[in-house]
Amino acid sequence: MFTGSKKRSLVLVAFAAIALLVLLGGRPRAQQSLQSEDTQDKSRARRTSDTQKAEPSPSPRHKDELPEDSDEVVRVETNLTTIFFTAADKSKRFISTLKKEDLRVLEDGQAQDLFTFQQNTDLPLSAAILVDCSASEERMLPDLRAAARSFLEAVMRPGKDEAAIVSFTGEVTLEQGFTGSLDRLRRAIERVDFVPPAGYIGGGVVVGGTPPISGTNQALAGSTAIWDAVWATSNELLQDSADNARRAIILLTDGEDTMSQVKMHDAIERAQKADAFVYTIGIGDSYNFGVNEGALRKIAEQTGGRAYFPHSERELREAFAQIQRDLREQYLVAYSPLNKARDGSYRRIQIEINDPELRKQLKLNYRPGYFAKTPGAAAPPKK
Repeated sequence: MFTGSKKRSLVLVAFAAIALLVLLGGRPRAQQSLQSEDTQDKSRARRTSDTQKAEPSPSPRHKDELPEDSDEVVRVETNLTTIFFTAADKSKRFISTLKKEDLRVLEDGQAQDLFTFQQNTDLPLSAAILVDCSASEERMLPDLRAAARSFLEAVMRPGKDEAAIVSFTGEVTLEQGFTGSLDRLRRAIERVDFVPPAGYIGGGVVVGGTPPISGTNQALAGSTAIWDAVWATSNELLQDSADNARRAIILLTDGEDTMSQVKMHDAIERAQKADAFVYTIGIGDSYNFGVNEGALRKIAEQTGGRAYFPHSERELREAFAQIQRDLREQYLVAYSPLNKARDGSYRRIQIEINDPELRKQLKLNYRPGYFAKTPGAAAPPKK
């Protein structure tokens, strides 16, 4: 029988092994009944325009259009910090030959001992596609739908990856929760459309019209709540994805927010806490509206994603193809931070290539930091 410190050492080793298996292995799942009381509660319509609610939430479609829920994910908490990054040369070609000894990782200026280093070609992907359906995207929606379908058909691997579809105007609507079914995702994309408000005559112009008989404020259809959509997706959808999955938000919008409840800073912080890359595709009606490139670049850079500004259908498809490669060509590094405090503080990350000459040739893309976990943060109680 082992005694004292030897037993504690074995326990620590066992927990480290379990953490690595959870990080690199599959994701255990528990079947969820669509008829359960919990699911029915979550399906109730919740709108960002509700002044009684302090935080934005995606509201599902009407009862007969509710998305089919994916299985509930069993989350396992670990003390490892995981960072994904890509390496590209000056011609923007991805480099997949880096080794662990080629780089070092610093957190708040302190070099960290890497627990693992690998090319990230087989980890599951949880991707949420957010589509702006406001007046500024009216003419572009057919192309956006077609490109989104092509992206999902190319990136989704049966039994491994999952995606969700969210549309937004002045309110956020969950078209389809996370699922691995391409058929469900295609149907959800087809539902994404511009619904003009009362008195809408085109080009973003609304003239006096008959107020809607229902209590719904149709003026929301012509407005845009981008940051609410990112916040709600990060807070309510991505928190239920597996810890070992890569989480990505594909944001299709012109970047002009007109009525979000939350600020851009809050949306960025929530995406960072969800460990989500935000890839922005800045596209809009160039005849009547502009594209806010600064805002879209900022949210992409602060979360480790990229910003794209296509000017044609061909460039739009190329942007989706580039995002697909970006998600497939990533490296994964994991370490146990020297700073063990679980205080929710923001930790800055630097990944440096050791060889000065190689450093000049390559550009690394990764999230610049993360928020430390707090006790119990990995498994929030169900409401």
